[in-house]
Amino acid sequence: MAACEDRRVPAKVTLANRRMSAFRLLRVARTNVLETIPELATWQTMVSGKIFKRWHMVMDPGGIRRMLKENPEAYPKSEAVKNLFKPVIGNSLFVAEGRHWQWQRRAAAPAFAARNLKALAPVMSKSASRMIERLSAAVGKEADIHMLAVAATFEVINSVCFSGEDSMEFETVQEAFEKFIDDAGRVSLLDVASVPAWVPRPSRLYNSYFHRRELKRITDPAIEARQRIGRRSPPDLLDLLAEGEDPETRRRMNNDELRDNLITFILAGHETTALTLAWSFYLLAFDADWQQRVRDEAQSVLEGRVATADDIGKLVLTRQVIDESLRLYPPSAMLARTAKERDTIGGRQVLPGDTMFIPVYALHRNHCHWSNPDRFDPNRFADRRSIDKFAFLPFGGGMRICIGASFALMEAVVILSSIISRFKFTLVPGREPEPVMILTLRPKGGVRLLVDAA
Repeated sequence: MAACEDRRVPAKVTLANRRMSAFRLLRVARTNVLETIPELATWQTMVSGKIFKRWHMVMDPGGIRRMLKENPEAYPKSEAVKNLFKPVIGNSLFVAEGRHWQWQRRAAAPAFAARNLKALAPVMSKSASRMIERLSAAVGKEADIHMLAVAATFEVINSVCFSGEDSMEFETVQEAFEKFIDDAGRVSLLDVASVPAWVPRPSRLYNSYFHRRELKRITDPAIEARQRIGRRSPPDLLDLLAEGEDPETRRRMNNDELRDNLITFILAGHETTALTLAWSFYLLAFDADWQQRVRDEAQSVLEGRVATADDIGKLVLTRQVIDESLRLYPPSAMLARTAKERDTIGGRQVLPGDTMFIPVYALHRNHCHWSNPDRFDPNRFADRRSIDKFAFLPFGGGMRICIGASFALMEAVVILSSIISRFKFTLVPGREPEPVMILTLRPKGGVRLLVDAA
């Protein structure tokens, strides 16, 4: 559960301080994956053990660089991760490996080029305006900022994917995603025991079939309609992905590949940014001084309007707060790989078949890399060049760094600055959010804040 004995320290997870049996590990992981991380992982750069098979937690930036950048082919995503996601999002960019991943990445990359992101920015500004309207109705009241952020980022991804037409129903997509987290996102004993992927996980397969069917029902007609009608002007994400071509193989995505990647971007695209915003608003409510500093900056830059892409470079403190939020509450707080060959990581021998964890939550709070790591201090990011890029992994790292990272950061800055310039947020006594990870690091109970006009 969350711990916050020191009022200067925002909500955090109580990490494990004793060794766990396989069954206790399974029980704890089904409630909060982060509570399985040893507290030692915030003080050391490597922690190893064995439950059915050998595992290593890597908090050493050099070792992480080795895994994600220098020798990534030797560390593919773990079978447990693939088992979890493949039934819903197919062999999309998130799951694919090797050449199948490479050509998809090359084909999709132009869709996320800077010129296309800037063209999509007005959608973010429009969503910020709608969130302002919703918050205006909540002035003087308590509001769940997390759910408001989910609605805002869903509007963005809906418009970005489908130009606002052939649009998705928010309730339908959100319900499918929530059920996916509830049903498929919970750790199976077969995963803990490292049982091979070809052994079925019955409940996961059964439930994932229905989640996938529901998401296909939304995306397939949109893809087919677009093929009949033709591209929009300006093109949206569906157009850009459909037109994307791997410059090396000249291969383009077929309808199945297009759908699987579209579902991936829909689910990840609004969930992770919504969480970044929710935790950022919580942290600004936690620290009134920083809230005022960010508000002063936003009011000075925006002068009463909503933010646009042209404002991003001027909203320096806003970006620092977002980076610090991503450090304290990374949406993807645990990465898992499987070693395919003998290697040395952090001075420790790694054998084929070893499970390699990068506990991003612990890495971001490791005393070897960060001063007072549990404290909220956006000044850490005043000079990003001073931070080892493999000690800060909110979007992963190496060649598999999240393809939508720039999109997510732009969206977060646009919405956060537009909102904070108009409203003041205060913590609700006794309603501290609890950081809980099943698939993503969410605030259990929501982010309940008091809303007032600035």
